Amino acid sequence: MARVASFHLVRARRAATALSHLALDRRHLRRVDGLDVWRLLGTGRGADTGPSADLHRTALFAVWHDEGDLDAFLGASPVVERWSGAEESWHVRLRGISGHGSWRGADVLTGLQRGAADGPIAVLTRADVRWRSSRAFRAAGRAVSGELLRAPGMLAAAGVGERPVGRLGTFSLWSDLEAMTAFAARPRHLDAVRRTRAGGWYGEELFARFEPYASSGTWDGRDPLGP
Repeated sequence: MARVASFHLVRARRAATALSHLALDRRHLRRVDGLDVWRLLGTGRGADTGPSADLHRTALFAVWHDEGDLDAFLGASPVVERWSGAEESWHVRLRGISGHGSWRGADVLTGLQRGAADGPIAVLTRADVRWRSSRAFRAAGRAVSGELLRAPGMLAAAGVGERPVGRLGTFSLWSDLEAMTAFAARPRHLDAVRRTRAGGWYGEELFARFEPYASSGTWDGRDPLGP
């Protein structure tokens, strides 16, 4: 069996509940069988991938030894039991298409089930932003976020982060590979990538494309991959 990944977005009814589980869920996740890599994340407001924070919403990105381990987690984990009482939650299973990089030293791409690129595309980006580059990164992020929200074929997006400054990323869904590629070629995005490379803004980075092959729940009141 090959590895699969998953992404989970959860909106709590109270900010205090969301923040407490960012800390408390860690002890449960450390003991989950077949969970190879996991990252608990805060999120930005709405689809804003620039500097912002939604204290009611959290996310989990995970890589599983195989799909059976993900099924077992969704069927019995105390973390999932907590999700059932949330205001809303959305969950997606992911097969790998392409990418590069690592996440705090962990390889999240090798050994994933091979996904197809002929339908909707999920994109995960994340970076450890060097402190000296934080101001430039925030400025560039605001411009790119605005361009992202206007991009044709963008189905949904969320800014994510392991902490408010430094360890930041995005999760986005696209109607197809053509739409995602067209956004990547837009001037502000290209300029941000160029400046990132020239300035050495990142200590570590990850860029990954996935096939989102099964989803459930709602994200801002709907399933962005639904009919």
